[in-house]
Amino acid sequence: MVNVSYIDPSHDVAYAADENSEATIYNLGDMAFMLICTALVWIMIPGVGLLYSGLLRRKNALSMLHLGMAGIAVGSFQWFFWGYSLAFSDGASPFIGDLKYFALRGVLEAPSIGSSRIPALLFCLYQCMFACITVVLAVGGFAERGRIGPILLFMFCWMTVVYCPIACWTWNAAGWSFVLGGLDYAGGSPVHISSGTASLAIALYLGKRRGYGTQQLAYKPHNTFFVILGTAFLWFGWFGFNGGSGLGANLRAVMAMVVTNLAASVGGLTWMIMDWRLERKWSAIGFCSGAISGLVGITPASGYVGAPAAVAIGFVTAFFCNLSTRLKFVLRVDDALDVFATHGIGGIWGCILTGLFAQASVAGLDGTVIPGGWIDHHYIQLGYQLADCTTACAYSFVVTTALCWMFHFIPFLRLKTTDEEEIVGIDDAFLGEFTNDYIAIDPELRLHRIDSKSVVDGNSDYPNKLSPAVSNGAIGNEKAGGSRIDP
Repeated sequence: MVNVSYIDPSHDVAYAADENSEATIYNLGDMAFMLICTALVWIMIPGVGLLYSGLLRRKNALSMLHLGMAGIAVGSFQWFFWGYSLAFSDGASPFIGDLKYFALRGVLEAPSIGSSRIPALLFCLYQCMFACITVVLAVGGFAERGRIGPILLFMFCWMTVVYCPIACWTWNAAGWSFVLGGLDYAGGSPVHISSGTASLAIALYLGKRRGYGTQQLAYKPHNTFFVILGTAFLWFGWFGFNGGSGLGANLRAVMAMVVTNLAASVGGLTWMIMDWRLERKWSAIGFCSGAISGLVGITPASGYVGAPAAVAIGFVTAFFCNLSTRLKFVLRVDDALDVFATHGIGGIWGCILTGLFAQASVAGLDGTVIPGGWIDHHYIQLGYQLADCTTACAYSFVVTTALCWMFHFIPFLRLKTTDEEEIVGIDDAFLGEFTNDYIAIDPELRLHRIDSKSVVDGNSDYPNKLSPAVSNGAIGNEKAGGSRIDP
């Protein structure tokens, strides 16, 4: 039986464990706000897919759109199965939770572990969106050379052994970082550092794509519109991502949204100007990259800093993320989508800057009491932040690498594509579908051309047989059908 009642005339929801217990009143405004924020975070996930897809070559574009949507499904099931319990069980150890809420058993009308003003079921749904977007960010490391089927199982396992422990120690009241005093408002370590570092580990495991270091991979993103639309979805959804992390409609949530928008704006301008100094072009993709870097940097700080600090965070994170895109050449790692440079480095800087700029007065906008950071003369806070971010970075890298190699030694779960699959593209090899009707095929496919295939060149004298040009060994124009091979 559901232990809730409704108070007239406001129709507020009251929960009581039994008839002798004092009732807890849920705030309908907070519940409505959190439902909206949940939907906003959901739209970020296909936004990641659009962003990743637009940055790739045409023959691999649909794979990332597909993984973005499939990641919602895999992540939601994992969260239902045991993810929520592992991260937010109230019987958790300092490292990970137990299975008290396995299959969402007992997760319904009782007050949530995050706030007594909303029920556990709503808190669970909101946190599910965080888990889903994190794993979709991480699989950016598989870009252009990962097998779809094994990646889906990898998502489930990665959430279990990487995301859930980091979320537990960061946000659960029993977690070691939470107890230590680490500040992470909306997911610097659990979301961005973990996914960025995991992407680096995946890229190292997979090795370089064919043609790495040659003109073959010196391509421009195939669809800049996808990049801009994906960034718009992310920026829009980030208001729910950061604004909802206080779990209530209050002044602190307003401040979180203000600094989120400001950091994204400064980050976009910073990256765009840095790119202009090199090429004298106002790059749209550069602006989008900078805006996302600013959003990543402000994520752990958003509920703890004011507007001036947001300007500094947006600038610093975009500046260092831009420079960090060169790291893959120094480390000789083929991180195709720069996930580590944007999310890993951005998350680390955001975590560090939280220790510098966190203010007790901003946290106090909803009644939260913290000692603040350096700006409040609480200098040890930077040490707490460094402990949290370095542990998350190391843990994610080591465990992700181990997980990749575990899959490697199970033949039907091997994550890396064959050379042939990489040449034809992930979309054709594993999906059989494409983002566009016309697909530009990699020139390497000439090596795999089937000589016996009929080729029609549009010559009316030879409607049903090979044209003279083809029969003499030349490749036909294929005006009337088939696939054209781009030069």
